[in-house]
Amino acid sequence: MKEAIVNILKNSSHTFISGQYISDKLGVSRTAIWKYINGLKKEGYNIESASKKGYRLISCPDILTFEEIISLLKTKVIGQNIIHFDSINSTNDKAKKIASSENDGTIIISEEQTLGKGRLGRTWFSSKFKGIYMSIILKPDINTMDVPKITQIAAAAVLTALLNNNIKAYIKWPNDIIVNNKKVCGILTEMSGEINKVNYVVVGMGINVNCEEEDIPKDLLSKATSLKIEKDREFKRNILVADILNNFENLYTELIECNNIDTSIEICKENSILIGKEVRIINRTRESFGKAVGLNSNGELLVQFENGEIKPLISGEISVRGMNGYV
Repeated sequence: MKEAIVNILKNSSHTFISGQYISDKLGVSRTAIWKYINGLKKEGYNIESASKKGYRLISCPDILTFEEIISLLKTKVIGQNIIHFDSINSTNDKAKKIASSENDGTIIISEEQTLGKGRLGRTWFSSKFKGIYMSIILKPDINTMDVPKITQIAAAAVLTALLNNNIKAYIKWPNDIIVNNKKVCGILTEMSGEINKVNYVVVGMGINVNCEEEDIPKDLLSKATSLKIEKDREFKRNILVADILNNFENLYTELIECNNIDTSIEICKENSILIGKEVRIINRTRESFGKAVGLNSNGELLVQFENGEIKPLISGEISVRGMNGYV
């Protein structure tokens, strides 16, 4: 109901709309409309109320609300159910706890994470109201061996959203988005399954959107950044979330319906920060060297080693770095 009221107010071109009009339009009492309006005000919507005039929307909050996101979605499955938290330990952990009882495409999103995490057990800092911290619950009918492909789908979805906002970004295989040689987004894909059956997949995304330099831990300043730091302006997080989810469903549908991720692979290859470079491959305590030369159809990084042999890397416990640093 609140979503419908927001849409009516948005479509009024900032003119007053009477409570009676909204009441008639939605088939509820004026008292109910008044209660919903008050609820929206508490969520941060700046709505002007005037006797004998009605209501006028002045501005919308930069809060990751269902009402704001759903109005921008063009999806059929992804994001049709959004569970929002003000603060949470980890969106991925919450998603895994409730995955069995939630619908395919459900989104867990929070204004803050207190125990955000990345690949290989690393932590992810999560400034409140300044980033996008969300997880997608998926229930695909695919082989467990195909689950890592979803990370490349997510990377392509985020990358495309940033390019749509005139942000030149790159993908650092398998799961990082890079702007100006620094990390702005990390992706964490986790799953529950049996030998040939996937119970669920959780795709977590952490994006530094409107963080200031002082929000980033000092020990990470050399390799982490935010969209605001790089572009010197703030971004509407709801718009970015919707753009990412719209992109994700389009690319994910290719996997489910066509059993390939060709479009995602092309996006990842064209915008790779590693392909064509000499790289270090770190596997726990072992380190080897080679040249990143491409991606195969499974989304695995192809590396040509010093002996000339080309082998695919499977993400797993592997980290890939530039020869002289992070990229």
